[in-house]
Formats: sequence, C-alpha cells, structure tokens
Amino acid sequence: MRAVPDWPAACDPEALPEALLTADRPYVIRGAFAHWPVVQAARQSGEALARYLMGLYNGVHVGLFQLPPEARGRAFYADVGLSRFNFRRHIATLDQVLTGLLGLAGTAEPPALYVGSTTVEAVLPGFMAANRLGLGARDSLASLWLGNRSRVAAHYDLPDNLAIAAAGRRRFTLFAPGQIHNLYMGPLDPTPAGQPISLVDFAAPDFERFPRFAQALQAGEVAELDPGDAIFIPSMWFHHVEGLEPINLLINAWWRQTPEYMDSPVSALHLALMTLRKLPEKERRIWQQHFQHFVFDADASTWAHIPPAARGLLDGADDTTSRQARAQLLSQLKR
Repeated sequence: MRAVPDWPAACDPEALPEALLTADRPYVIRGAFAHWPVVQAARQSGEALARYLMGLYNGVHVGLFQLPPEARGRAFYADVGLSRFNFRRHIATLDQVLTGLLGLAGTAEPPALYVGSTTVEAVLPGFMAANRLGLGARDSLASLWLGNRSRVAAHYDLPDNLAIAAAGRRRFTLFAPGQIHNLYMGPLDPTPAGQPISLVDFAAPDFERFPRFAQALQAGEVAELDPGDAIFIPSMWFHHVEGLEPINLLINAWWRQTPEYMDSPVSALHLALMTLRKLPEKERRIWQQHFQHFVFDADASTWAHIPPAARGLLDGADDTTSRQARAQLLSQLKR
C-alpha cells in the first residue's frame, strides 16, 4: 500500500492550520509534538513515562481490556456467531495498569493490556495544559489510549480525529469511506467498542472468505508514527490501528464540524434499516428518490416555492426545530 502523505509544511502544534483540520483526506504531521513533556519522558524510558503520568494522575479508575496471549493483541469476537468477545473488561487504577505494562515489557508473548478512549482530563488533570494542542475554537474531546502491543480492527468514527503518538510506535492502515463494501463490516451490535468493525484479520487475511479485501488493500494507505508524530483522520475514514511496542500511548482529539443539536447520522441509518430495508423493491426505489430530493441533492432552490415560515426542517435544522422533530419522532416510536 502507498504511504499516507505527510502534511507539506511545518506546523505550529498550538495553532494547527485550518486547511489541515478541514482536509478531506488523511495526512501525517511529522515531529510536530516531539517537544511535548510526555513525549520527552517516554523517550527516556517506560519508567520515566510512568512517573510523568503518575505525577498528574488523580486516582480515578479506568476501564481496562485484557486479552489472552493467543489473541496476539487483536480485540475481536470469540465465537463464529459474533456474540461474544475475546477479552475481559476490568476496572483498575492507572498505577496498576502501568505496573502491569512495565512488568510484561520483557515477555515474548504477553497478554494484551489496553486502556482505550479514556477522557484525558478526567484522569490526568493538567495534562493538556502541559501538552498543548491548538485546534482553534473547536469543541474537542481529548482521549488517551494506553497499552502494550495491540490491534484495533478497522472501523470508522463520526468525528474528525487528530491522533498523536506520545509513546511507542503506531501503525495506521486507512481506507476511504467508499471502501466499505470491500472491508466486510461486522454487525451493528454487538461490537467490541461501539462501532462496527471489519471482520478481516489484517495480519492474516482470508482472501477465500473475504475476496474483495484485495481491492481494499490496493486502495489503502499506511502510516507509521514515531513518538511526536500525529495523523489527521477525516470523519468516516476507516482506520486499523496497531500498537507496535511493549508500551504505547496515543493521545487523540475528536471534534465534529456540525452543531451539537444535530443528531448522529448513525441514528438515521438504524431507522432506515428498521423502516426501509425490507420494503418491496419498487417502494425502496421510490424512497431512494425521496432521500435524493430531500437530503442529498437538496439546495436553496428545492424549497423556493414554499413560504419561509412554513418550511420547518426543510429549511435546515436549528436547535428549536431539532428539539421539536426529536420529540415528534420519540412519540411516533412509542406507538
């Protein structure tokens, strides 16, 4: 696969360029965060990283995934029916996690320990003030991902994503949203961490079972991040993530480019599966035309014949119309 391109100019990490943060494809930002105190500590040793994190830790418990050695770090389903997972969830303190990671660092085939999607300021107050990230006026959520060697199956996220390798190395394998057909996505529920995942094992793809995955590989891009590097992943791009060292720490920030009152499009997908998927073919095609008209092809001329005061949701949702529509939808769903 070809490499994810590097952003072509030097970046000020405290004022990242708007063109990068609104790009429609991924970019790698090399070395922009190498000065972060957490990166400097990690480059000294795993023990130095642990001391740095514990100096900020407030004692709040974190969620810990534990996988057996035979899983080789791949958090996945445990049965062919896709009803169970191959990991156990625990509640632990950060010092317990760090002690476990340091103790397993010299083990050839250790169990995988993984703390994922944990809000940074909830457990490490002051971390982002010391390790500054410039996203402008965006209302972002910063999370940490800490563990040893791990493999997170290909999935998408609704928000835009900036991910910074703070310790260890990470490999990202990315696919444009249009590759969904070739990635063999699993069920909407249950999922290991909330989003549907690709059922293909990237370390040993079964091309007999998943033949179209060969086409995805031809279209994919890969990036390896060293400590201090970052990658921008636009909304809905699929990404498979690997932690490559005995101790890896990733800090990421998520944000959406839409107002808070706009619900997740995933809700619309779920409703469409409930209400449209099993309609007769001729009716599905009619509704496809309606969605094209009302949603995907709509512009200012679509509603020009309707008085503005009568347009409601047709003219674009705001906080008031969204609340009204949500209440009406909930009432209909309760029938």
